[in-house]
Formats: sequence, structure tokens, C-alpha cells
Amino acid sequence: MSSLLITNIGELTTHGPQGTVQHAAMVVDEGRVAWIGGAGHLPMTDARLDVEGRAVIPGFVDSHAHLVFAGSRAAEFAARMAGQPYTGGGIRTTVSATRAAPDEALRANAARLLAEAARQGTTTMEIKSGYGLTVADEERSLRIAAEFTPETTFLGAHVVPADTDPDEYVRLVCGDMLKAAAPYARWVDVFCERGAFDAEQSRAVLRAGIDAGLRPRVHANQLSQGPGVQLAVELGAASADHCTHLSEADIKALADSDTVATLLPGAEFSTRSPYPDARSLLDAGVTVALATDCNPGSSFTTSMPFCLALAVREMRMTPAEALRAATTGGAKALRRTDIGHLAVGACADLTVLDAPSFLHLAYRPGVPLVHTVLRNGAPLCRPSQ
Repeated sequence: MSSLLITNIGELTTHGPQGTVQHAAMVVDEGRVAWIGGAGHLPMTDARLDVEGRAVIPGFVDSHAHLVFAGSRAAEFAARMAGQPYTGGGIRTTVSATRAAPDEALRANAARLLAEAARQGTTTMEIKSGYGLTVADEERSLRIAAEFTPETTFLGAHVVPADTDPDEYVRLVCGDMLKAAAPYARWVDVFCERGAFDAEQSRAVLRAGIDAGLRPRVHANQLSQGPGVQLAVELGAASADHCTHLSEADIKALADSDTVATLLPGAEFSTRSPYPDARSLLDAGVTVALATDCNPGSSFTTSMPFCLALAVREMRMTPAEALRAATTGGAKALRRTDIGHLAVGACADLTVLDAPSFLHLAYRPGVPLVHTVLRNGAPLCRPSQ
């Protein structure tokens, strides 16, 4: 791979030791950031990219997404907008459609959504299973997901399938299903929530995953206060996701741990639910991430800029806090130190904005501001795409 000099950067946000650099330049070599400096005395490289005064930020790290599925739940969304409350029960509708879909359809849909995310500045995306809920369907969901990302998550414990004994299903998840899924997964996850899996069932799933070499993360406290956050901290989970309904004890537990609170404002937007109290989390010193929760039922968006704007407007995060949560925070939720920032030595995953500052991501919500996206220094998305 040839070296690349990116010149005429109006504002460079590194989230590294150099902070924010005005009138900056950057050298990418072998897919990594090799040099950052001012506009004078530029190094010699094999190629140049003049971004003409635009802002450059780290590529977004979307650490929570459900992309392997089939079918639509648009009618369910319309019903919620007409006043029907969200309960999570619609997951089984997607399970039926996903089981019936051929591999090619699932693969094509995941590829389409990943391309959509890339056009909005996302360079790393986690993908969960969870819409198969049989040994064979969970295995194939993760096999397909692994074609697109190393950040794959086994979520066989999404909901209990219809007409199935919950305890028997947990034994299946912890046994044959985990054995089939583990070769294609890095993470294990569970929906610890009323109507899904209780604390003991969730603990059993997570411990089985840990014993199989997977790292834990938890869907926690989305619909009500419950044991999910405390369980995530107890087991050293990388992330507790949703965190919509938290007690003071939950916030303290997160603050005293290295478990990231991953907030998913697209879900609250799409279900007309209360937003998480990001301000209390941040003020307590909790590491916060933002992610899309892209799924066909409760958050059908791939747009990290949209979620960032929601975080600023609805969750009282500053634009700088929201950008850090959508990049560095997401990387921490995936236990990655090579992405989410643009310090020397990091992966050259970056987004060029068609704006003079990252502030425009929240200042101009809904406007397509992504100009160019590089992953490992190579074009992932260009203006014509």
C-alpha cells in the first residue's frame, strides 16, 4: 500500500494526544496514521488527497447493530406512532421471516445496510445474530455476519421462541447452539429484560459464552429498571447497551467499572420512549458510547450522524461528547485500541465531512455531510458514491 498525504484539512479531530488540530495535514502509510502536523513542511508521499478545508474526524464505530435479518416491520412502526406501546414482541415476526430467507437474501441485505452505513461515515460495525433462534439459523447468521466484520456477536438469547419452555431454551443456547455459533463469534450477548431473560438465565448464557472463549456484552435496562447493568458489571462485560432506565446504584456500578454504557437513541426515537440520562452517566465518569441499534423493528437506521444529533438534542450531550462517544466510545465498547481515534499508529479509518467543523453533525441534522470515507487508508466511500 502506498503512502498518502491528506492536505488542507480545515479541522482535524484526532481524539488522541494532539487533540484538535486546525489547518492540519496527515500522512497514512500501510493503512495506519504515520504523521500529523501543520500545513508547512509537508512530508513526501506517493499520493496526495486535498480535502479543500473540510473537517476530518475518526470513522464512526457502531458497536451495536442487528443486520442479518429478513422482512419488514413498517406496519409495527406505524402502529407505535399511532399510540401502541413497544414491548419487544415483534422480534418473533423477524425471526419467522429470517428463518424462511435464503442465505443469499440475508447476505445481500447485510451488505446493503453496511454500504449505507459507510456512506454516513461508519468504518467499523458490530453485527449480532438473534433472528434465527435455532441451532442452524444462529450458526448461519453468524457465518454470514463474519463475512463482513470481525465484530460478531452471538445473541441466541434474544427472546424465547414461541411455544418453547424458557429453561429448556436456555439450555439449548448454552449447549448445542453456542457450540455451533462460537467459531463465528467474538462476543456473547443476552437480552436481560422482562419478557426475555431474567438475571439467572442471563448469567447462565453469559458464563457459558465466557467458558467458550467469547467476551460478554448485555442488552440491559431498556424497558425498565432491572438486573442487566449490575450483571454486566459483575461479569466484566465490555458494554451494557440501552441503559434507558437506571438507578443511582446502576450509574455508580458503571462508574466504578470499565463497562461502557452504550446508548442507542435511535431506539427511543423509533419507539417514542424516554431517552437515557446521558448527562448523569457522563457527570459520574461513566464511559459512554453511541450506536445505531440498526434493526428492522425498533431502530431501522444506519446513520451514526442521526444518532449523534439525537444525543445532542435529546440527551443533553455536547457535540464534542457525542462525537467522542460515537468514535472512541464505540471502540472501547469493542475493546479496541486501534480504531475510534487518529493518533499516530492507529488505523487510518477516517471521515471527511463536507463542513468546516464536526459541530455541523449536530448543527445541521439530516443533511448528508459525509464527503469521503477511508478505512485502513483506502477509499470506502467517495463523493460520487
